Amino acid sequence: MKLYAMKGNGRPSGLRGWSGRLLGMALVLAAVSAEAMAAQSAQPAGGIDLTLAAKFFQEAKSISDADGGRMWGTPLYGSMLFVDEATRQVVANRPDYKNLLKAEGSVFVGTLPPEENIANTAMRWGGVEWTMVRWPLPENRLQRDVLLMHECFHRIQEKLGLNGPDTACNALDTRDGRLWLQLEWRALQSALVGPKPSRRRAVEDALIFRAYRRSLFPGEAADEQALEMHEGIPEYVGIALSARSRAEAEAYAAAGLQGAPSYPSFIRSFAYVTGPAYGLLLDQAKPGWQRALKPKDDLSALLAQADGITLPADLKAAAQARAKAYGGAQLAAEEDKRAKEKLQEVKDLHARFVEGPVLTLPAASYFTYSFDPTNPVPLEGLGTVYPYLRVSAAWGILEAKHGALLLQKEGFVNGVRVPAPKDVNARPLKGDGWTLTLNDGWVVVPAARKGDYKLIHAALPLP
Repeated sequence: MKLYAMKGNGRPSGLRGWSGRLLGMALVLAAVSAEAMAAQSAQPAGGIDLTLAAKFFQEAKSISDADGGRMWGTPLYGSMLFVDEATRQVVANRPDYKNLLKAEGSVFVGTLPPEENIANTAMRWGGVEWTMVRWPLPENRLQRDVLLMHECFHRIQEKLGLNGPDTACNALDTRDGRLWLQLEWRALQSALVGPKPSRRRAVEDALIFRAYRRSLFPGEAADEQALEMHEGIPEYVGIALSARSRAEAEAYAAAGLQGAPSYPSFIRSFAYVTGPAYGLLLDQAKPGWQRALKPKDDLSALLAQADGITLPADLKAAAQARAKAYGGAQLAAEEDKRAKEKLQEVKDLHARFVEGPVLTLPAASYFTYSFDPTNPVPLEGLGTVYPYLRVSAAWGILEAKHGALLLQKEGFVNGVRVPAPKDVNARPLKGDGWTLTLNDGWVVVPAARKGDYKLIHAALPLP
């Protein structure tokens, strides 16, 4: 399972990286699945192979050393640890400041406590800012190195001033949002690896499709820009530094664009393919653009400026005319069909998390979570349902394997909701597909609506 980690305020966890990074986008999905299975089967029963871990640390360091800080003015490689989810074993490339790790050969080993979520992310633990990567790593060299460099960038992202709110772009779950995004992907793919004489035209097509899509959803551009900065740039960095040639980087990014439509949801995943595409095209149009990058910069606007492209006044007419060359009519029919099917899915989720009896858990002072990002479903005005969600908070640990609703208001997380338990006195507390281990001082009480429950903090009993 691919996982993503976040803080409860809707901002990056540390500078969280993609825990679930959509690595597979860059390869045929079947090949990725087979590769992941092979990596898992090669995993020693005792946990992490220390020799292999040391090799991968050196691999990441070598890539960073080869860059020499030229891309961003600072080295990417630093404090890094691998974590095995089954055993919670930690293998790090350096000691921590609280003696949680002990030296074993050239690496340092320990155990990650249960209150820490395991994900590909940047996190603070033992007094150190780490790049955390879930074990096992991909066997494919390029896929593995892209992951490592992506996550290394997240560790320094805040220092570069390029961090920001992490968001979901719900318009990309609509019929028109998905349609014009996929047309943009097809044009970007042609711009990267198509015949050179037609590449500029393909760039123009991509920019027109994007601009027209954004015109349909006021406010969407800001959310897309934020997520491309937060995740698209790190993925670009991973590809640009890990590939052994420009051609390999462009082919990898193009394969990601080709594979992206296979994912059931685009509201988060889009940035992992558009970010690298625009970044690599900017490398051609304006070498060294990274050093002048600002947090609010839009990659497509930078590319249009660098290539001297002016968008037409009538975006709708231009987009509709150019869509014909990219199979627009067939794609529109496919999205019409999906939109009808999606209505039933949303209805079912609404019944489970809104209409039926529920338990609501607050976003307490300490609230972090990791989730499967491949198929989130937005519920308008409420938040997003994730098929897997693990929350570590002041009140305890929730693991929802059959989905949970992450409640959001004005862009910030303010709680999580699961179907109500049958027995509120059971410990651990259990419901349909979820388990909640409560900390002392927290109790489940009836909520305002009959059958609903909520979690509140109560004074601890006297000894």
